This record gives sequence, C-alpha cells and structure tokens, in this order.
Amino acid sequence: MTGNGSPACLSTLPTFLMPRVFGFSNILYESEDEKEKYDPNGFRDALVQGLERAGGDLEAAYKFLDGAGSKLDYRRYGEVIFDVLIAGGLLLPGGSVSMDGESPKTNTCIFSASEDMETMRNFEQVFVKLMRRYKYLEKMFEEEMKKVLVYLKGFEPQQRIKLARMTALWIGNGCVPPSVLLVLVNEHLLKDNLALEFVLEVFATVKQERGVTSLVTALKKGQLEGRLLEFLPLNRRSEEVLASSFASRGLAELLRLHRAQASQEARRELTAALLDELAEDKPVRDLIQELRDMAQKHAIPDHEIVAIIWQCVMSRGEWNKKEELLAEQAAKHLRHYTPLLAAFAHSAKAEIALLTKVQEYCYENMSFMRAFSKLVLMLYKTNVLSEEVILKWYREPNSTKGKVMFLDQMKKFVEWLQSAEEESESGEDED
Repeated sequence: MTGNGSPACLSTLPTFLMPRVFGFSNILYESEDEKEKYDPNGFRDALVQGLERAGGDLEAAYKFLDGAGSKLDYRRYGEVIFDVLIAGGLLLPGGSVSMDGESPKTNTCIFSASEDMETMRNFEQVFVKLMRRYKYLEKMFEEEMKKVLVYLKGFEPQQRIKLARMTALWIGNGCVPPSVLLVLVNEHLLKDNLALEFVLEVFATVKQERGVTSLVTALKKGQLEGRLLEFLPLNRRSEEVLASSFASRGLAELLRLHRAQASQEARRELTAALLDELAEDKPVRDLIQELRDMAQKHAIPDHEIVAIIWQCVMSRGEWNKKEELLAEQAAKHLRHYTPLLAAFAHSAKAEIALLTKVQEYCYENMSFMRAFSKLVLMLYKTNVLSEEVILKWYREPNSTKGKVMFLDQMKKFVEWLQSAEEESESGEDED
C-alpha cells in the first residue's frame, strides 16, 4: 500500500488507463497531481497502435475503438480520439500534428484517406457508431470541431476539402450543429478566402448528399441564412461577390434564402428606425428623405414601405375608449402623417397595399371596425388614395378580413365616386 492508502501497483499503470480500470470512486487521482497525470501522448500512442493494426480496414478500426472504450479513458481524452481520427495524431495550435512520442501518427484517419464520397461516408459511420456507443463523446465532438475549424489555415488544400465534406455529412446526420461553421468568421480565415471556400464545399456536399431542402433547413437551424456575407473577406464583401461565388457552386437556392432573410432584416431595421424618429417628433420632410435613403439602400419597394409607415404611425396613437370619438381622433392623428404616406403611395400597387393595411387594421382592432370608411375618406381627401384605387379595391377581391362589412360601409362613398366618374366621362364626351 502507498502512503495514501492506494494499491502500490497503481503508480505503474499508464494514467490514461486508471479511471477505466479502477473507476471514478477513487477521487485521489483527480487531485493535486492532475497535471502530471494527464498523458495525452500515452493515450494517443495506444490509440494509434490499435488503429495501425486495423491496417486501413474501417470495420476493424471501429471494433478496436469500441472495445478500447472499456480500457482507455475516453471521457478524459475524447479530444485526442477525434484529433487522431481526423488528422492522424495530436493537433498542435495552428493545425500541425505532434510527432513526439513512440507512435505519433496513423494513416487510418480522414486526412490520409481518399476524398471520394464513398470513403467519406465510411468514415462518417465510424464517428456515428462511436458516438452512439459512447454518448458523452457527442458534446466533446462539437467542441473539437470548433477547435479544428480554427486550425483550417494549417491544413493542406486537399485536407480542407476532405474536412469540408465530412463536416457536411456530420451536419446532415446531426453530429454537429450547422452553427459550428460560424467559428470560420475569423479574420485570418477570411482574408485568404479559406472560410468561403470551406463553406461552399460544405453546402455543395449537403445539397448533393441530402438535397436542397435539407440544406435550407440546416441553414435556418444554424441561423446562417442571414449571415452568408460574413464568410467573405472584408475587402470583397458584397452581394455581387456572394452571388457569383454561390452560383458557381450551384447554390442559387441559398442566394434566394439569403436575400429573403436580408430583406426581412432590412424591414426590421427600417421599422425600428422609423419608430425612433416618430418618438423624437422629427419633421415629416426629414422622415421622407431618411426613409427614401434606407429604401434605396436595401431595395425595399414602396408598397412595403407604405405598409411599414402605416403600422408605425398607428402604433403611436393613444386611442379614446369611446368608440364614437375614435374615428375622428384616428383621422386627426393620421392627417399629420399624410404627406409621409403620400410620398410612398404614388403607384396603384402602393395605394392598394395601404388600403389593404387599413382594412386589416380596422378588422383586427375591433374598436376601429366602424372607423374604416372615415379613414379611407380622409386619405382620399388628402390625396393619399385615388378614386381609381378605391373603386378597384371595392370591385376586386383582396384581403377578406371584414370585407363584407367594409363594403357596406363604403357603399355610399363608392356610389358618389362612381357618379362623379360618370359625370366626368359625360363632360369629356360633350367636349
């Protein structure tokens, strides 16, 4: 027995075997001598020797890994397992493999394998089965990938391609989340196009192996669809470069997804900016110019801008609880902003969009149900809505929300518009 009451023979065992052979009850082995006991080189040597005996046979390699889990301390050295299976040995900061020790490297690893997809899928199965067998390795693997991807610059071009293809397979089967790719948004990986080339290979492989639907789902899951520009070097970060890069790899679907997401972000940004400016009571003429600048920058069409203006302006109202006073109060509140609405409602499409928003707002806010026709009349009198658009809305189906009730409200006003239109046409004929 040793001085601390432990069997003397323990000191002769490799430290990477101790927790597996003697369990975790003896806490003495996790105490003050922790640094001396941590032996990744010894663990690596045992792993490399077993994999080398497999002779490149991945079935035999998995059988060794499966059985070795009862002898080797996988919980403590999980990172080493993945280093060896990916790069063949212990990865040093920067991406090189340590050549210290008795058995520093094996060729039974991804970096030494053929890059064809059949071989990649066979390696995928080794990882999948190993993590199913030892569930605690799953979280370790996610952390391992964050480290390995940061080392990307230290790998050879063909090694990066193999790693990208394997990453696609791991994302596809759920071994790692798509968000792991965000570690590539790192200056030293961006400037040489390493990050861009890597994600393009990943995305193209996911599409090839699992289809475009799975690829789109993966990007949404990882919240990557709005961040694709971030993988481009700063000096080349533009929509044009992104479009050409993704199109060259047959990834047009991702461009559409990116643009839709970017458009949503721009709308949210514009909405937030307008709300802030309304709260500051900025002059309407200043609001018009700022909205035009933002709309041009983000390519947001007028019919969407006018809907955002309506939403923001109405959210600023403090409405009277008495329904009979509400219509006049709302009309007075809106009248101040009619120049802002008119600045963007200068096409039939934009006017219809605004009129539909008014309809939906009055329907969704019950106290405004009877105010619809009065609000439309006010917008007509202030030259925001034209009679042609009002008549078009009346005659053609648009939003069904409250349409029957609102048609009834608008009946007299529309009849007046129609008679005025007929008189105008009659006058033209006489001329």
